[in-house]
Amino acid sequence: MRRLLLFLLVGAGAVSARAQQPDTAAAAQVGLDEAIRRALDVQPAMVQAEGATRNAGAARHTAFGAFLPQVSVGGSASLNSQNRVDLNGGTIPPIWNYGSSLSASVDLFTGFRRVWSLRSASADLGAAEAGAVTQRYQVTLQTKQLFYNAIATEELVRVADAQVRRASIQLDVSVQKLHAGSATRSDSLRSAVDYGNARIALLQAQANLASAQASLGRQIGVDRLVRAVPDSQLPALPDTAVLRSAAMESAPQIEQADAQARAARAGVQVNRTQYIPTLSLSYGANRRDTLFSNLVVGNPTHSWQFALRWTLFNGFAREQAQVSASVQRDVAEAQAADTRRAVNAQLTQQLAALETAFAQIDIATVNVAAGTEDLRVQQERYRVGAGTILDLLTSQAALTQAQTNLVQARFNYLIARAQLEALVGHSL
Repeated sequence: MRRLLLFLLVGAGAVSARAQQPDTAAAAQVGLDEAIRRALDVQPAMVQAEGATRNAGAARHTAFGAFLPQVSVGGSASLNSQNRVDLNGGTIPPIWNYGSSLSASVDLFTGFRRVWSLRSASADLGAAEAGAVTQRYQVTLQTKQLFYNAIATEELVRVADAQVRRASIQLDVSVQKLHAGSATRSDSLRSAVDYGNARIALLQAQANLASAQASLGRQIGVDRLVRAVPDSQLPALPDTAVLRSAAMESAPQIEQADAQARAARAGVQVNRTQYIPTLSLSYGANRRDTLFSNLVVGNPTHSWQFALRWTLFNGFAREQAQVSASVQRDVAEAQAADTRRAVNAQLTQQLAALETAFAQIDIATVNVAAGTEDLRVQQERYRVGAGTILDLLTSQAALTQAQTNLVQARFNYLIARAQLEALVGHSL
């Protein structure tokens, strides 16, 4: 029994010395702003959202270009490979032939199809831009979650390390009291079990910290562990008095859904223009020149053409396209309305979670102070023989749980704040 206790005491000192601080020598350090900037540069979802915005912008330019004439030019040159015989018995050397062409065409009237196409493309661009903003805040939220999780797990490592040190000290006191005859063997055995459980909790906390730092590194594009550097102070509770009305007007999800609904309504109008005739104008110019005996002989031609096209019947293809566009419009409008309701419901949930987490921080802080004082009292009572080992171990467990709850309350508050920022589309 004495050998076992001696072994536990030696192990306690070694583990406590190794676990004073987590091993972060190989980890890079990054602040929150830098982590967000890097994540926005490397996350595929953000690159895809920005690419969708560029594609929508190009489509809008194409829709605007439909109002402009289409112009093309061409040219050619050829040389005969053989001499030719003229009527006088002589020969004509190879001659050069040149050609040039110019053509232009423009739609004069398309039943306002180009107008509605431009409106649809503009709405698609607005939806893509709102989607990029939504994705930006989603990536920011993911980065903050990983960043705050890395901070929380590092704090939990310190909590577990303090638990190990307290258990080690208590084990030493129990052994000394056992040798002095003022404590039972059961006290030292319970202290040994408590110390072993504390070591297991510390190892798990260190493993969680390595995992959290690796996940943060991947998020910001770093191929190694990344240590999150916390801010100097916890951000205050934001003013939520006018937050709901502002969110319902400028939330990125609502703007994106409304823009998609506008694009769908414009698509219905585009399909209706198939029933209206179209009028176009085209111009063509051609010239054929021959270089003969240093003389240029040309034959220019010009042409103008007005064309009227009106599809009277195409096998109900227009009707099918019109029904499809109407269905898309109805779905988009329903989704826009549902998105507005969803944002309103999520806003209520996030505000409640934010206020609850902020209140929990104050409660957890008071509990830690009370638990610290209670443990001090129980340690003194046990030292003088007025308390039992069970009371002491209960106080130690209560303090550890209170410290863990404080770390979790801070993490919940920061995450609730980040989720609210992602929902409303701006920093609080």
